[in-house]
Amino acid sequence: MNEQRSKRKEGVEGRIRRRSGKAVASRRVFAYLAGATAVIGISAGILVTIIDHEDFATVGDGIWWAIVTLGTVGYGDIVPHTPWGRVVGSVVIVVGVTFISFLTATVTSMFVSADQDERTADANAARASREAETKAMLQELLDHTAAMEAKLEALAKEKPGQ
Repeated sequence: MNEQRSKRKEGVEGRIRRRSGKAVASRRVFAYLAGATAVIGISAGILVTIIDHEDFATVGDGIWWAIVTLGTVGYGDIVPHTPWGRVVGSVVIVVGVTFISFLTATVTSMFVSADQDERTADANAARASREAETKAMLQELLDHTAAMEAKLEALAKEKPGQ
C-alpha cells in the first residue's frame, strides 16, 4: 500500500517537474504561475472562510483577502485572528512573495533573452558581411593570379628556346 502511494507521488512529482520544465523552456511559465496563483488564491479564500468564519463572513471576503495577500498588498480591512487562519495567511504570504519573485525573474529573463537574440542577429549579420568581403577578395586574388598565369604562359610561348 505504501509502495503504491510512493509510486503515485513520484508520478505526480515527475509530471509536475516535466511540465514546469517545459513551461520554463517555452517561456510559458507566466501562465502557469498565474494559474497556480489563482487556484491557490481561491482555495485559500475558501479555506480561510471555513477556518475563520467570524472574520470572513462570506467566501467572497475570503477570496478578496487571499488575492490581496497574494499580491503582497495587505490592506488590513480583513485579517484572520484564529491561529489556523494565521497559518493559512502565512502560507498565502509566502506564495505571494514567491509569485512576485518568479514573475520579476521571468520578465527580466525575457528582456535579457530578447537583447541576446538581437545581439546574436547583429553579430551574425556582421560575420556574414565579413565573409562576403573575404570571398570577394579571394575571388579577386584568384582572378589576378589566373591573369598572371595566362600572361606567363603567353610569354613562355613567345620565347620557346630561350
